[in-house]
Amino acid sequence: MSRNTAVAAVIVAAVLTLLTAMLTVPGTASAEPRHGPRVLRVMSYNIHTGIGTDGVSDLGRIASVIRDADVDVVALQEVDVHWADRSDYVDQATELARLTDMSVYFAPIYDLDPEPGREERRRYGVAVLSRHPVLSATNHEISRLSTVEPGAEPEPMPGFAEVVVSVRGLPVHVYNTHLDYRPDPTVRSRQVTEMLDILRQDPPRAHQLLLGDFNAEPAAPELAPLFERLRDAWGTRGGGLTYPAEDPVKRIDYITAGGGVRVLNASVPAVEASDHRPVVATLLLR
Repeated sequence: MSRNTAVAAVIVAAVLTLLTAMLTVPGTASAEPRHGPRVLRVMSYNIHTGIGTDGVSDLGRIASVIRDADVDVVALQEVDVHWADRSDYVDQATELARLTDMSVYFAPIYDLDPEPGREERRRYGVAVLSRHPVLSATNHEISRLSTVEPGAEPEPMPGFAEVVVSVRGLPVHVYNTHLDYRPDPTVRSRQVTEMLDILRQDPPRAHQLLLGDFNAEPAAPELAPLFERLRDAWGTRGGGLTYPAEDPVKRIDYITAGGGVRVLNASVPAVEASDHRPVVATLLLR
């Protein structure tokens, strides 16, 4: 082999080594392939501040449910952050992110002064966990009837979370909501209208997911406008009941999708780590 040939061989080997490193080292431009099918597994779960059907608060059980489902994005409702002794004043959003090895965005509905003798602000709301990179996060306001101020009238309040995640380079708008629980659908109807107004602000044909505890069954008239724009992951099939967890008789927890999102399957794991069962769906992003 001539000297020139040997030098050329060394240069080629060095280039190949560099290219291989760029393809395998996290954080490089080529680390996340952008070709082929993009499949996303998502979960919606009202965790009841970690309290199961046995009345015991145990975030470890909630984390196990999430890990066992092998999901990429999770929308959580009824999350305490230094809220009260019912959850030992734990920052549940941060702790669940640690236990599941995911990133988290917490969107408080309530943000109150500390209790006497404590320093942390008391917060309660919804959260989104993600294995995918988070591009942006917003805590939107919708109308709410406060549960901590007696005699309050419905007014704009935060707690409607939007997290934009990058799934192999494709932005996906993930919304997480917890709608009013009262039998009178008036507030829920306003909330649906306001949420749809926010969703319409996304770019045309954006990939959109709306997950959450809607506190109404599929045939409820106030949910009809949602299903005109978004597809219910459970579809028209029977089953999919989520509440109460020990013996569900209602389907009030949802995964819905819009834009270029196709639902491949949906399920409701039979677990009792909360008073709700979670909803899980496998989605194809087109």
